[in-house]
Amino acid sequence: MKEVNVNKFDNNQQLTDVLCERVATILTDAVAERGEATLVVSGGRTPKPLFEKLSRTSLPWSKVTILLADERWVLPDSDDSNDKFIKTTLLKNKAAQARYVGLFTAHQSAKSAELSQSQLIGTLPTFDAVILGMGADGHTASLFPCCDELDVGMTGTQAVVATQPQSAPYERLSLTRQRLLDSRHVFFHITGDDKWTVLDAAMTHHDPKRYPVSDFVHDSPVPTEVFYAAA
Repeated sequence: MKEVNVNKFDNNQQLTDVLCERVATILTDAVAERGEATLVVSGGRTPKPLFEKLSRTSLPWSKVTILLADERWVLPDSDDSNDKFIKTTLLKNKAAQARYVGLFTAHQSAKSAELSQSQLIGTLPTFDAVILGMGADGHTASLFPCCDELDVGMTGTQAVVATQPQSAPYERLSLTRQRLLDSRHVFFHITGDDKWTVLDAAMTHHDPKRYPVSDFVHDSPVPTEVFYAAA
């Protein structure tokens, strides 16, 4: 197992402040060095304070591309849409200048959009930062332990895979492990004692079929960090 740097904080505000500064520095440095930066983010309740703070942070947003790690196949105006979540929490204030690449399309299903979106996401350069969450079942992005497409998502060479979890609603599109780890930095943003218990088990035992996240914290060729607060 490659060593994963675990950062624990007394509260979510401290975590938010430190992670926001880290990500802002990475993006700013990337623009200075390469003229552009790419940030991959996740939905869910956990990152909302981080995105709100990041949206108000001064950095060269017009040179930054933002995209999602995964998306539920629901209309963009649905409260379950990650697209809607990102647009209302991150792509505003100073960050409104960023370029956004969404995963949802006019295709009838996520499966029918898989090829075109995989080709699109596959053309993007190496990401500068990927911020992932984790579910209580050990899934990350939409790579669920219960979905039939897990092997493709974890070992396939395509950039995007359509998944249909048995434990959660909606068909989804998810970036694959290979595409997510084509990044200079990977962060896992985790809060809550229950999720820490799962993540700790995933870091201790390499069992990606039970905990897909374990394949990210054991075999990652990328500097990977955990940012954790109990509440």
